[in-house]
Amino acid sequence: MGYLDKNRTDALNREKRERGIGNLDSPKNPFDYYEREYGTVPQDESRAPFRWVSEVSYKNVHRIVARGYDTTELMEEGYGVIEVLFVDYQARIPTVEEEKMLNYVMIMTLEDGLSSPAAISRIVARSKTFLTQACGAAIMAFGHAYGAYSAFGNRMDGYLKKMEEEDLSLEEAARQLVADNLHDEALGVSNLMLKDPAAQRMVARAEKLGVAGKYIEFQKEVVKAAQKASEEPVDLDMLGATAAVMLDLGFTPEATWSILAVTRSFGTGAHYIEEVERDGFLRLGEQLSPKEDYDGPEDRPVPPLKDREQFARSAVCKSPAEWKERFERMKEVRGSGFSIVEEIEDPSKKSGTKKVGRL
Repeated sequence: MGYLDKNRTDALNREKRERGIGNLDSPKNPFDYYEREYGTVPQDESRAPFRWVSEVSYKNVHRIVARGYDTTELMEEGYGVIEVLFVDYQARIPTVEEEKMLNYVMIMTLEDGLSSPAAISRIVARSKTFLTQACGAAIMAFGHAYGAYSAFGNRMDGYLKKMEEEDLSLEEAARQLVADNLHDEALGVSNLMLKDPAAQRMVARAEKLGVAGKYIEFQKEVVKAAQKASEEPVDLDMLGATAAVMLDLGFTPEATWSILAVTRSFGTGAHYIEEVERDGFLRLGEQLSPKEDYDGPEDRPVPPLKDREQFARSAVCKSPAEWKERFERMKEVRGSGFSIVEEIEDPSKKSGTKKVGRL
């Protein structure tokens, strides 16, 4: 498609010029409207036209194909969702041991009771919305502290690369990682699992199946370094175990985040259904909040506007000491934001992703 031929263009412009359309013939216009081309800019044939291209899959009336494999044939042969995840994200069929390990990981991350994502799914459910919206809200609860698989994995990759470039031992790289990130919530080492053996069991399962690799080995050194550096008891937690196992299975940090976030949505969907079946829906304004659940200032009369100056307090501080005193006092006003430690780094960068454009 290109511009209309000159004869057709001239005929259209002549007809419109003779008829006149509003102020299009005004001399104030920076161009002569009635001399403009019709049609579209001719296609640039020196390069391929824009189109969406994917090497993940295609679909036609005969079959759906993922990374070259006919999905119907995959199912008929007995392969399941676990194997197709490897096909989608790594373009390969996994070993039996890898299939068992990912199955283990996904079941472990499928449900953990009334977690933040589950609670959010229930809250959204009460407003009579769709189940998919509730699951989407639950997945969005995966912040940089909760389920920070991307931040964890990209950091691991960064320090393993540094280990090679600077000829460090695994132990030295782990010590450096801990020294730089001891108090980061995505370290994979914390006090969360001191009495819960789930994280250790996951690593033991990977070792038993023979799928443990450099990431699990490195994370073990990180645990040792963190235990030496920390003032309180810490150990491997579920984030560290799960992410290290997924990386050893060949998944990228971003793929890990995607797979496990969606896995959790299966559980949050069940929470949505239970919430609706047990308690039904709430209409706007129907839900009340009793005073028993309120711990703010006691009820007090609103002062007359004419007496405002007797009650009003300025936020202006005239000295550093006065500012400091007010700042500490305001920390007791919950919901004011004064108790929040501001992040200097852009929170959007906390995923650990340092790449721009294609991953």
